[in-house]
Amino acid sequence: MNFKNVFRWHLPFLLLLGLFSLRAVAADTLLILGDSLSAGYRLPVAQAWATRLADEWQKQPGHPKVVNASISGDTAAQGLARLPELLKQHQPRWVLIELGANDGLRGFPAADIERDLNQIITLVLQAGAKPLLMQIHIPPNYGRRYTEAFGAIYPALAKQFNIPLLPFYMEQVVIKPEWMQDDGLHPNQDAQPFIATWMAQQLEPLVKHESN
Repeated sequence: MNFKNVFRWHLPFLLLLGLFSLRAVAADTLLILGDSLSAGYRLPVAQAWATRLADEWQKQPGHPKVVNASISGDTAAQGLARLPELLKQHQPRWVLIELGANDGLRGFPAADIERDLNQIITLVLQAGAKPLLMQIHIPPNYGRRYTEAFGAIYPALAKQFNIPLLPFYMEQVVIKPEWMQDDGLHPNQDAQPFIATWMAQQLEPLVKHESN
């Protein structure tokens, strides 16, 4: 057998296969499904932590493309309503779910919030993507019983679906008044670089490329 000829015949196929493999890796996407905390409330889009993370990862080979589909004011139910089209459009490999804060601030029943987040996670899994759930906490002035019930939603869902639970970055931000907007709820522009770096550290171990 003439191996030179065999190699020459198969070279176009091998190159095409390699190209498709590179495209598959390049197409890996992290979709952020969130609210104002990820949308960059009252901030230029370029300054929001999610944009900073996307820009930084774009410079680093092996990191996924970041699509920030967060909308200020969204509840879990609104995120759920938008999710099917987002999954179809972006076909993400990972979905960071950062929702529930607006539900909690409006005093929605914890059972309803858990139901909507459960459905979000289920849709992500059905789409063949990997859900990454962020823990959310609300201010203590809503009463101990409600705030504890709300906070317990997230570890319960993470355990139920055996998915990662990311810490709530606002716990690192709210302790620095100079990083908060005057509403006392949203991080300001000065906090965004820290959040982007902190989120990168949390996400990087979870979005590594796998052989399969």
